[in-house]
Amino acid sequence: MRVSIDWLSGWIDAGWDCAEFTRRLTMAGLEVEAVEPAAPAFTGVVVARVIEVGPHPDAAKLSVCRVDDGSGEPLQIVCGAPNARAGMTAALARIGAQLPGGTTIGEASLRGVASSGMLCSARELGLGEGHEGILDLPGDLTPGTGLRVALKLDDTILELALTPNRGDVMSIAGVAREVAAISGRPLNAPVIEPVAATIRDRFEVRLPAAAGCPRFAGRVIRGVRTDALTPLWMTERLRRSGLRAISPVVDVTNYVMLELGQPMHAYDLRRLDGHIEVRHARQGEQLLLLDGQQVTLDGDVLVIADAAGPIGIAGVMGGERSGIAADTRDVFLEVAYFDPDAVAGRGRRYGMITDASQRFERGVDPRLQERALERATRLLMEIAGGRPGPAALTEVAEHLPRRPSVKVEPGKIARVLGVEIPRMEIDAILRRLGMQAAAIGDILSVIPPSYRFDIQIAEDLIEEIARIYGYDRIGAADAIMPQVPQPAGEQAVTRRRVMTLLADRGYQEAITYSFVDPAMAQLFEPGAPHLALSNPIAADMGLMRRSLWPGLVGALGGNVRRQQDRVRLFEIGTRFVVDGEGLQESTALAGLAWGTALPEQWGSARREVDFHDVKGDLEALFALTGRQSSLRFNATPLACLHPGRSARIEDGSTELGWIGELHPALCRSLDLKQAPVLFELDFKSSFRMYLPVYKELSRFPVIRRDLAVVVDEQVTLEEIRENVRISASGLLHEFLVFDIYRGPGIEAGRKSIALGLILQESSRTLTDADADQVMSVVVSRLKNEQNATIRD
Repeated sequence: MRVSIDWLSGWIDAGWDCAEFTRRLTMAGLEVEAVEPAAPAFTGVVVARVIEVGPHPDAAKLSVCRVDDGSGEPLQIVCGAPNARAGMTAALARIGAQLPGGTTIGEASLRGVASSGMLCSARELGLGEGHEGILDLPGDLTPGTGLRVALKLDDTILELALTPNRGDVMSIAGVAREVAAISGRPLNAPVIEPVAATIRDRFEVRLPAAAGCPRFAGRVIRGVRTDALTPLWMTERLRRSGLRAISPVVDVTNYVMLELGQPMHAYDLRRLDGHIEVRHARQGEQLLLLDGQQVTLDGDVLVIADAAGPIGIAGVMGGERSGIAADTRDVFLEVAYFDPDAVAGRGRRYGMITDASQRFERGVDPRLQERALERATRLLMEIAGGRPGPAALTEVAEHLPRRPSVKVEPGKIARVLGVEIPRMEIDAILRRLGMQAAAIGDILSVIPPSYRFDIQIAEDLIEEIARIYGYDRIGAADAIMPQVPQPAGEQAVTRRRVMTLLADRGYQEAITYSFVDPAMAQLFEPGAPHLALSNPIAADMGLMRRSLWPGLVGALGGNVRRQQDRVRLFEIGTRFVVDGEGLQESTALAGLAWGTALPEQWGSARREVDFHDVKGDLEALFALTGRQSSLRFNATPLACLHPGRSARIEDGSTELGWIGELHPALCRSLDLKQAPVLFELDFKSSFRMYLPVYKELSRFPVIRRDLAVVVDEQVTLEEIRENVRISASGLLHEFLVFDIYRGPGIEAGRKSIALGLILQESSRTLTDADADQVMSVVVSRLKNEQNATIRD
């Protein structure tokens, strides 16, 4: 949220400079994320009054103006703005003025007529996007006054990063309340008097969905001049808050929202049919929104409707059919309270996050509606005239939020904060925060104000006391609590060790969101059940991830778009798997490799990374556990991986994870020219070490026998190794593969594998007869189990 210090100073005089505002607000939990000037730097621009406007003798689109700049001698200015007129007050850049962007104003001659300066538009001064005419200033400004002084352009804007629970400070009033509580200075809120009705017109309001909207204030105003100009002071405050001026009616509703924190909406009265009601949408109803988006409504979406159908999504955005137009004369103002649960997530469902929805989702003061309505009515009448009807409030009291008392023991405050705050100071802090506190024995019973939806438990109160008291006043102290050592098992490989090895092998750690795009989740696991979020932060973050792959592949896409040609990423994070036993959370290690196998160099030819490169990385990881000999990479298909280039990683009957190339169809969907190689492992089961056990080394010599066998292509090395191990009956000391051959002399669909078997006995020297017997058994078993033949 953007806050103008000048606007804020009208509510409270804290006596702070910008640096103190930044420090004090941040220390109180309202982080100041950025500090910006209210206007770009420029010099030499003053207030001027146009005395006379005449035609240019040689250019139909130019005018020659005589301008009073306060120096005593009128200046001649050539101007091309269509709105230049005698008597108007404008911004004049004198000779030598420096404008934003580095432009310097000098003497000029336009089509033969001298011009001693320039009358400026809002865009030329960096004060807005308007450039169709010169800036029209208030008539009570004195010519010759510096524009920066006249418009208070040396104001400072604070960008606040508000936490989701602090909807009460999403307004000037809310920030002013905070400053008053921190500083102890009085709050000078503007007096808002009721506006007397001059007509009797009302518009009927019904609340059939009162649980979602228990309060609705409205007023008819007839005869509004929508062609009136919003005054500069208001457009400037809107601009400094990040909004642009549109029309008097819209500008007033936006201004009141920024000032008081109450979103409002204005309807063209002639376009409303019969009555207004707040109800749930009928499944499949259509609504054309103000931004031009056509949406199909779900049954849980709260809408504002008239007799003809929906005219807006409650708390999010109004509809095009009833919106304010250039020829609008009669207006119906809506100021409602919507329950946060009725609004939360509805806008994001349709790809919208509006100023109104951000406030309603966090909670708007349910007692603010009438005050906001009166404020908006007064401002609108001052700007655009009109005849107001009576303010009408429709309310279903039993559905309004209750503010039950929150109880806290002063002793608990001291225990939690580690500092003893005097009771009188605690009481004063609570009063400054607008809370009603009463002592019941040794317990404080506190009723928070209606705008503090986040105060629900004792710890919330303790946090409020701490931040207003000052975190910097709470000294560091050792925690008074039992220190319980946690077991450090010898069998667990630490995360740090795993991360270090991956970094040594060229991988970089990534941290991705635990939320995934539903469309992306279905690409990786079609039909798999996912845990859906009831209030996702964005439409593409609606599910909790079952795998870390979608996040890593998304990160790969970002790297590829930034022209990276070699990417190695890994992440250790939590997976959320929904199955028959409910939600299962587990920690996983996932990674991907994409691009060239090695960095660009002269020593080896360029080659793309493949399955076996990443398999080698995993084998290095498993070497940390001492279990690499028991692992199996079983060729198994997985929906998101390339058929024939994927494997399930197993340790006996335990499934550890998967490795494989991304499926070509997914690569096309994600616009990846090359398939990344992915892996994902269950961290706990994968990185459990075998403890080293002492084993005596044999003192007797080894015997080596080489053997070349021809087997079918689908026979794996693991199958051959296992058969040899069983056949050798404990005499196999080492198993080597030193050649694989396909080609002339070998049948199609078969391959020749050359094996080196190193045999050794721990209690005696093996003889050639022993070795020959082992080889005979090995050959026989391979022939029977693998249909192997011996190659001469």
